Amino acid sequence: MAFRALFGACLLLLGPLLAAEPVSYSREIQPIFTHNCVACHACYDSPCQLNLGSGAGVERGANKLPVYDGIRTEAQATTRLFIDAHGAAAWRRKEFFSVLDQQGSQAALMARMLELGHDTPLAANAKLPDDLAIGIRRSNQCPLPDEFDAFAKKNPQVGMPFAVTGLSEQAYQTLQRWLAEGAPVDQPALQASAVEAKQVTAWEHMLNAPGARQALVSRWLYEHLFLAHFYFKGGDPGHFFQLQRSRTPSGKPVDPIATRRPNDDPGTEFYYRLAPIQDVIVHKTHITYPLSERKLARVHELFFADDWQVDAVPGYGAHRRANPFETFAAIPPQARYQFMLDDAEYFVRTFIRGPVCRGQIATDVIRDNFWVLFQDPQHDLYLKDAKYRTAATPLLAMPGQFDDIGDLLGLWRSYRDKRNDYEALRMHSYADAPAPSWSHIWTGNDNALLSIFRQHDSASVRKGLIGEIPQTLWWMDYPLLERTYYQLVVNFDVYGNVSHQAQTRLYFDLIRNGAEQNFLRLMPADSRQAILDDWYQNSGKLKMWLDYQGIDSDSPSALNLIGPDPQRSFVEAMLARYAALNARPDPINRCRGAKCHRDGLSPELQTAEQALSRLANKPAGALKVIKQLPEATVLRVELADGQREVYSLLRNRAHSNVAFMLGEALRYQPKLDTLTVYPGVLSSYPNFIFSLAAAEVPEFVGALEQVRDAKTFEKIVERWGVRRSHPEFWRYFHDLSAYIRETEPSEAGVLDMNRYENL
Repeated sequence: MAFRALFGACLLLLGPLLAAEPVSYSREIQPIFTHNCVACHACYDSPCQLNLGSGAGVERGANKLPVYDGIRTEAQATTRLFIDAHGAAAWRRKEFFSVLDQQGSQAALMARMLELGHDTPLAANAKLPDDLAIGIRRSNQCPLPDEFDAFAKKNPQVGMPFAVTGLSEQAYQTLQRWLAEGAPVDQPALQASAVEAKQVTAWEHMLNAPGARQALVSRWLYEHLFLAHFYFKGGDPGHFFQLQRSRTPSGKPVDPIATRRPNDDPGTEFYYRLAPIQDVIVHKTHITYPLSERKLARVHELFFADDWQVDAVPGYGAHRRANPFETFAAIPPQARYQFMLDDAEYFVRTFIRGPVCRGQIATDVIRDNFWVLFQDPQHDLYLKDAKYRTAATPLLAMPGQFDDIGDLLGLWRSYRDKRNDYEALRMHSYADAPAPSWSHIWTGNDNALLSIFRQHDSASVRKGLIGEIPQTLWWMDYPLLERTYYQLVVNFDVYGNVSHQAQTRLYFDLIRNGAEQNFLRLMPADSRQAILDDWYQNSGKLKMWLDYQGIDSDSPSALNLIGPDPQRSFVEAMLARYAALNARPDPINRCRGAKCHRDGLSPELQTAEQALSRLANKPAGALKVIKQLPEATVLRVELADGQREVYSLLRNRAHSNVAFMLGEALRYQPKLDTLTVYPGVLSSYPNFIFSLAAAEVPEFVGALEQVRDAKTFEKIVERWGVRRSHPEFWRYFHDLSAYIRETEPSEAGVLDMNRYENL
């Protein structure tokens, strides 16, 4: 008792001193930003380029110029955090303005934005005003400090956090106190652990080993892994690393070389380095890749087992960027393709979470749900036939290296014609090869079967075959996979002009068509044209005539598919044949009997999934609630024991074809929309959350089935929905990331709420 009394007296005496302790950025401020701000302020689409995922981003400040601009006529200067400038002064020279500095008698811009949000709270779980623009296409005005008063008077509802439940009173006061103290940033750099440092050294030693052969392989590896978030076997949870070209060798601080693209000339001597990622991990750019001694041995096995030689490493430049097949011709193509196949999900994910974290350049050329398969290396002519490879390589060059707007059509036609010449060569060469059979489909590991879902201007990819049998499937060989990667990742410049972006989009359309046509080779010859006509309805036939190479309707397939629907016959046979390989069996969406739930569930979850299966794959003409649902809805199902399961309800929009850059609404077939229902968080961009008890799921599904219009749907939202204004919005929202952390720890990151809708 005496000790407690003495301890209490000490606290009373120390209280004023403790209260005067300066606010710590790393311990107190960054956690607030991570919890309440990073969901919008991260990546290239941060409003006003204000990135709050690190102290460096906070100190960099804001900029009026958006990164995303599909109509700019000139390329924009790059403004990549940690790369293009270092320190506040350097960013001021790039026209970033501070949100932390006090302006004379005026508080810092961030303080005033927070105050505006604090003084205009939202009504609890109420719908936001209809005139408050919240979409990603809203106009962010990004006021300078001397413009703020007029801005706030005109826009009283745009305080921070924007259009969402505000900060707790404690968080608000902590932030304001920190800003009043001058906003000091004390964020220590993340350091590799001893286990990680040992493996970093081994990888850097391999990548920087001497010799032209090693230099060429390291360059190819760098161009294919520069976006990866590496983690090491035995490393610390939450520690991730990036591969960079640095002016400094191993053992010294990394000094990254800022080139516009990873395959641009570094301009100086450099070293490949693995540097810890310093900012908050956000899901939409989190493209994980595990490193280990086994993976290092695999690199040696693939790239150095054969005695191939190269006299000198090729130079850089537009020609080298346009055709990596020529640039890296000395490396055996079998090694390159197999390296990509080993981690195919990673490479497909780079198309989606890569330089375009909005995904709008790539996603309007793909359907809302489709499956991807890969051609076995032993049956890929580009790998096995040197004469064919020599003829094909010059035709595989890709556009986008020159952004001359005046010659856009000329550039496009030139590369389109090359591609079609390649497709003609490919078609005739494969016609003389053995007919494709099951052995021609790669089945090396669980990356062999992938599902892709598009949510308008974003997308997601998962191992395994999720959902009902899709309208289209892709069968990718090495030239298709490598060109997609270079066109959408390595060569894509998010800061580029309209010509560059148009060339990227148009050529990817040709790649998609090539992957679809390759799949048709598996179908009976006499069925291919009818299948193709279904994929390219109406205006799609015009595009077939204008831009696409014709298909082979004569060469046989060795699959011996029978029945009136060979595509369905193929998928059903594939599901049975590759059941052990399929990472995600799906009885909810492909229920073929009375049991429409996964194995091993508790009775309450079995009942819940059985009910949810009633929503799957019914056309919107019959299930009218689909019209009311956004692209990616997340359902939290709370169990009696306090646990919860999470499901994604993905809206698959139907189109007569996806062959044109513009006019998507003219090709939209809304009555054919469907829902895919699957456990897990299948999008980085949840559009809405419903939360309910497992026992309520049958009632919830029944209510959805009865929806006929927006008014009846709103009753469901009011009962089970988590609106942006919900008092516990952040708890529900971050619980989705917690779910990912529990089920797939290395994949966890803060989700994006820029697309969270006002239902």
